[in-house]
Amino acid sequence: MTRTPLRPLARILPARAKGENPAVIERENIRQRHAEMQDRARVRAEGRLLVLGLFFFCAFLVVGGRMAVMATSEPQEPVASAHGASIAAQRADIVDRKGRILATNFETHSLYAQPPELVDPEAAARGLVRIFPDLDEARLIRDFSGKRKFVWIKKRISPEQKQAVHDLGDPGLLFGPREMRLYPNGKLAAHVLGGAGFGREGVNAAEVIGVAGVEKQFDDYLRDPANGAQPLALSLDLTVQAAAEQVLAGGMKLMNAKGASSILMDVHSGEVVSVVSLPDFDPNDRPRPPVSGDPSDSPLFNRAVQGVYELGSTFKIFTAAQAIDLGLVSAETIVDTSGPMKVSGYPIGEFHNKNYGKLSVADVIVHSSNRGTGRLALEIGPERQKAFMGALGMFDPTPFEIVEAHGGQPLVPERWTELSTVTISYGHGLSISPMHLAAGYATIANGGHYVSPTVLRQDGPQHGPRVLSERAAADARRMLRKVVTDGTASFGEVPGYAVGGKTGTADKPKPRGGYYDDKVIATFASIFPAHDPKYVLVVTLDEPSVQAYQEERRTAGWTAVPVAAEMIGRLAPLLGLRPDVEPGPRAAITLTSN
Repeated sequence: MTRTPLRPLARILPARAKGENPAVIERENIRQRHAEMQDRARVRAEGRLLVLGLFFFCAFLVVGGRMAVMATSEPQEPVASAHGASIAAQRADIVDRKGRILATNFETHSLYAQPPELVDPEAAARGLVRIFPDLDEARLIRDFSGKRKFVWIKKRISPEQKQAVHDLGDPGLLFGPREMRLYPNGKLAAHVLGGAGFGREGVNAAEVIGVAGVEKQFDDYLRDPANGAQPLALSLDLTVQAAAEQVLAGGMKLMNAKGASSILMDVHSGEVVSVVSLPDFDPNDRPRPPVSGDPSDSPLFNRAVQGVYELGSTFKIFTAAQAIDLGLVSAETIVDTSGPMKVSGYPIGEFHNKNYGKLSVADVIVHSSNRGTGRLALEIGPERQKAFMGALGMFDPTPFEIVEAHGGQPLVPERWTELSTVTISYGHGLSISPMHLAAGYATIANGGHYVSPTVLRQDGPQHGPRVLSERAAADARRMLRKVVTDGTASFGEVPGYAVGGKTGTADKPKPRGGYYDDKVIATFASIFPAHDPKYVLVVTLDEPSVQAYQEERRTAGWTAVPVAAEMIGRLAPLLGLRPDVEPGPRAAITLTSN
């Protein structure tokens, strides 16, 4: 840039010759210079304002476009994740009906190695084996000395183990943050909770996913960040569940059974307050599924919903209730149970070849007569019996909300003949789970409405369609009560709780056809209090055997019934039921006046 001098000689000399003041020329040049400077500054400022205006215009376009996209898209909650990872790392808690924790999250760490960073691979391997005895030292040395740049050592470690590894002082041993699933009550309600494991894994985060039970059934709900502060509330009662598991485990041991299950269900809401399957497992250290042998022998097998059995004489009350509902008989109708009786060429006998003669319908249930219920079933007929069993939900897997329940498919005869009708009337020929049986007895207990068993907390009664009339259900309840006071379930009496129920002892089928002579499934299905039922309790023992009066006893009256009575005595107070005097029959008194 060329600067013009303030006092140019070409102008100053002529001005002096003329006697003019040279300072005027200098002031004029200074003014021109300032004017030029102002013009340049204005142009520069206008350029900067233009650039700033364009910047703000672009910013407004971006913000406006983003707002338009958000306004026209579906709402979606942000996914919380560990820093530096795209793997979701949170899961909602699971609580019981009173808000007590059944499953929650626990912050821990994983352990991995970067072999190129290890100072002394062999010393590091020896130190790790001292801390984790299950590790293979030779394999660790091979991994640390090879070409690998990353080696997983442990997916989960405790704070004490982390400190011990840290004390080894090798910079190649590193830790990653982890969130693991914790079941603070150990084995309690293991078959309901199921368990969780890791899905996608990274160094800084791991995805926790459900692998069984409600953890898998409600996996989407539990993983949704929107539900982080809203735990999944189950119908289970932690205290009742603990007492039920303790009593059933003791009863299973006393009765020398290989397995056992129990279900406690609210007859009006369908809430399963307790469900137990033994043997069980710890979901904090869930065992691997078996790859050989009988799956029902695994502790992972849920006998309450996966076990499909012929449940024997517990079915007889359904036959009697349906016959009364159809108006074919009343509780006092006399039925001839004497033999011989043949259906389609097959003889129908009684337990120990007894002959009860003529019995009322109520006494057919009390004495558990096969011929009596068989003759009632023939009056009902195959079509009506099949429709009734279908209305009780005994042809499909139970709707109980755990994934294992879908595998409990009832075994239904291919052809529902007269022979099937008779054998099903006393619990053979149709195989169901104990959960199906509990739902059926709840129908009788609540006055004739089917209720779906549920593991979720409910608000009030959840009555479904009517299956039985109120009159037939009331007669059936009185029969069940009489079974305990006068019949095969006399060991089931619990003072103050008016227990009613029916025993069932069914021979176990062999894998290749036929039945075992010395292996049974013993079941006691009960309601209490019988005059105003609140709960159904079903107890099933697999292959029980007990010595009593110098004889080996396997029937439900000697095995399942005492266990159920002990459970009711322990559980009823926990459920808030006070012992009460059972209403007696009214005296036939006629008031007269003088």
